[in-house]
Amino acid sequence: MDIEQEILNYGVSRETLQKIKDFVTILQEWNSKINLVSKNSIKDVWVRHVLDSVQLIKYLPQKTTHLVDIGSGSGFPGICLAILMQELLPQAKITLVESITKKTVYLNDVIQKLGLANASVMNLRVENGVFKNVSVITARAVTDLNTLMLYQNKIGDEKTIGLYLKGEKYKEELVCAEKNWHFKLRETPNKYAENGIILQITEVRKKK
Repeated sequence: MDIEQEILNYGVSRETLQKIKDFVTILQEWNSKINLVSKNSIKDVWVRHVLDSVQLIKYLPQKTTHLVDIGSGSGFPGICLAILMQELLPQAKITLVESITKKTVYLNDVIQKLGLANASVMNLRVENGVFKNVSVITARAVTDLNTLMLYQNKIGDEKTIGLYLKGEKYKEELVCAEKNWHFKLRETPNKYAENGIILQITEVRKKK
């Protein structure tokens, strides 16, 4: 697979591609100091983390104004999306939510070095935050689907889109979530992860 061409195929410039390369360099530097991604997955960072995150850009509506990334941690998918959104959705802002302080220091360092004026970091648990006009919520390897529904219901509205990267056990999580929530669901195979799925969720309402 030609990684660079794969990223360019999402409609971005070589300048944006270079920012993603710079992000990976910063990630690798920080990963030697704090545990952001595992030693095994850092070897395959481009497919396992970068492309896995970048693919979400095609699910963001053109009218997106505010994206909230829950549990941003190492910057996947949040930082990747912030880089792409600078070029493709310049009107949109992104809020990276991370409860672990040392990871927020890292995220702020990335934002400063890459000049991501569209991105900001909140050092708290998402349920304790106040968010306005949330168009899209993203999450990757953060928590179960039932809890994500709780967050989406709290910080978004029925038009808010939840984009959640899940593994092969997602159907078990769906069964649990369906007991507590009404929602519309669209499932799309993850292009870069075998047995992975992208869940697009809207119209989340608590069951009575």
